[in-house]
Amino acid sequence: MTAGEVLHLRGTVVLDDDREVGEAWVVGGRVTFSRPAASPTATLDGWVLPGLVDVHCHIGLASDGPVDDGTAEKQALADRDAGVLLVRDAGSPADTGWVHARDDLPRLIRAGRHLARPKRYLRHYGRELATVDELPAAVREEAARGDGWVKLVADWIDRDLGADGDLRPLWPRDVLAEAVAAAHDAGARVTAHTFATESLDDLLDAGVDCLEHATGASPEHVERIAAAGIPVTATLLQVAQFPAIAAQGAERYPLFAARMRAMGERRYDHVRDLHDAGVRVLVGTDAGGTIGHGRIAEEATEMARAGIPDRDVVAAASWRTRAWLGADGLSEGASADLVVYTSDPRDDVRVLADPAAVVLRGQRVR
Repeated sequence: MTAGEVLHLRGTVVLDDDREVGEAWVVGGRVTFSRPAASPTATLDGWVLPGLVDVHCHIGLASDGPVDDGTAEKQALADRDAGVLLVRDAGSPADTGWVHARDDLPRLIRAGRHLARPKRYLRHYGRELATVDELPAAVREEAARGDGWVKLVADWIDRDLGADGDLRPLWPRDVLAEAVAAAHDAGARVTAHTFATESLDDLLDAGVDCLEHATGASPEHVERIAAAGIPVTATLLQVAQFPAIAAQGAERYPLFAARMRAMGERRYDHVRDLHDAGVRVLVGTDAGGTIGHGRIAEEATEMARAGIPDRDVVAAASWRTRAWLGADGLSEGASADLVVYTSDPRDDVRVLADPAAVVLRGQRVR
């Protein structure tokens, strides 16, 4: 489509949980609900949703660290073709700011580099701080580099403990609180990688804005998370790998292996408990490390398998999370970022795997 062309959307256009309309148009790359004078150049029939959101995705990252721009482009295109038109990057060692200038790539909200400690995260992934006292200053720097988010690694295995090696927090609670306050003073929100039970109280006390994985949450933590209104990204595709990770370290780190195995085995119960408690459970694939890009439908299907109703999963994968991130959905004058399906994914989340059309910035890209 060119700037002068008109696209007619017809069928069920989903605006949010409570509103849907029978038709809309795309004129000049933007959504309108008023019939234009010009005849449509093309018509798309079906169920129309605001573009999907992958809220935990690492464009620019592979299993062994940063990738070149060409590889990052392929990652972004895989996400786009799956219907993901908005990505909150959850930490990347690569500078992907150039994605902002590409109209054919998903909109990207960057979180800068993961902030970690030496030997306390995956090699070549994070920015490793020599001392814990460096965290607040590093947070301010990453907030300036990113797009309103900062990513902390709250816990990881401490191999220096030998056979007692297990997940342990990386930051003292006072430093963590100062770091989160520094991000907020800079106008940024903070999300934290956390597997361990031991990290959660300090993160919640510090006022963190989001939790990634949160697999160690006890029933008491789930209540605290719900009361504080803090979202959790489930990353079920990633947590499904915990038993394999446990097997790799079982001989040298039996405590760590046992914990990872147990968390992996109860992943569905964990996510269902979060949802049942009223926690906002976000859809994030954790693509870019050991997870391939473009798997948003698989992650959504796993969330439904855990017991979250299909309608809630689809809402979390689209309009609810767009609103939470401050991004437009389908509203008058908004950029036409949308996905069309031949049946209603709210009735069967597996429909997300087969978009009939993907429109980004008013241009049909699939």
